[in-house]
Amino acid sequence: MPLQFELCPGRMIGGNHPCFIIAEIGQNHQGDIEIAKQMIKMAKDCGADCAKFQKSELEYKFSKPALARPYNSKHSWGKTYGEHKRYLEFSHDQYRELKKYAAKIGIFLTASGMDEMAVEFLHELDVPFFKVASCDANNFPYLEKTAKKGRPMVVSTGMQSMETIQRVYKTVKEYNQNFTLLQCTSAYPLDPKDVNLSVIKEYQKEFPDVPIGYSGHEQGIYITVAAVAMGAKVVERHVTLDKTWKGNDHEASLEPSELAELVRAIRLVELAMGSPVKQMLPCEKSCHDKLGKSVVAKVDIPKGTELKLDMFAVKVGEPKGIPPENMQELVGKKLKVDVKEDNSILANMIE
Repeated sequence: MPLQFELCPGRMIGGNHPCFIIAEIGQNHQGDIEIAKQMIKMAKDCGADCAKFQKSELEYKFSKPALARPYNSKHSWGKTYGEHKRYLEFSHDQYRELKKYAAKIGIFLTASGMDEMAVEFLHELDVPFFKVASCDANNFPYLEKTAKKGRPMVVSTGMQSMETIQRVYKTVKEYNQNFTLLQCTSAYPLDPKDVNLSVIKEYQKEFPDVPIGYSGHEQGIYITVAAVAMGAKVVERHVTLDKTWKGNDHEASLEPSELAELVRAIRLVELAMGSPVKQMLPCEKSCHDKLGKSVVAKVDIPKGTELKLDMFAVKVGEPKGIPPENMQELVGKKLKVDVKEDNSILANMIE
């Protein structure tokens, strides 16, 4: 399989294609569909490729005791964890409304399916790709069922070992060629010492036929930009309209100005990555014409003299002569003309 595929209609990832930028809204919409729409519009305006949510069918994601446990956090939207999650969970109809809105303004929309039933709904919703959250990266029945649906997949790999991710790769690959693995550390906010961007290079070696990306929860944009310079083909960052809002993810999220700057920085770095071919470029010609050095005569050299290295100096000459890297090739050859001290030695002067 080539190291590229169509993640969304008309949008390839991998190879030399631009990095695909996912604005992870998650549940930072505070349970308000109008705020969710504002965030989709913000993602679009900032230049992100995709706005992403988190979809759960709560009775399939959580056990009854988990939903019933008291939840007294300052971030709570209910007395129990179940009440809290229900407050933040959009209905199927609301998701249909959000998808229509995203299509209207011209940005892709998807969601992490946080359980198998949520994946069933997202498949029915016709999202362009499935996002697998880190908490399901080692959920192999889930991975197999999701892969079999045939949609492209983006798999975060937080909290997992390399051995587990090797198994993830084999499991998904058996049923689905079109997927990407994202290096991720599941901490909010993420301390830079725990980012481990070097895993990107390990993934690139271990899984050479799969585009590798980065899902970040650090503060600021520099680390994510560095991930792109290391070859990340997909990046995902949480976004918010206000970091001070209630909710665990806001502190590790980017506000609109930061997201816009991240997109600009990524596109600038991609432009700067350029070509691996090292050569003098047209844009360097004026500098070379002004400052490029040549071989000049260190002393007067009469016509017919057999040339030796101690007869040469390297200076900015006028006119431009033989470049210094070719100086050794002149040794043993003879001049057809007299050359005065400090004059350039030109190719047409050599016998």
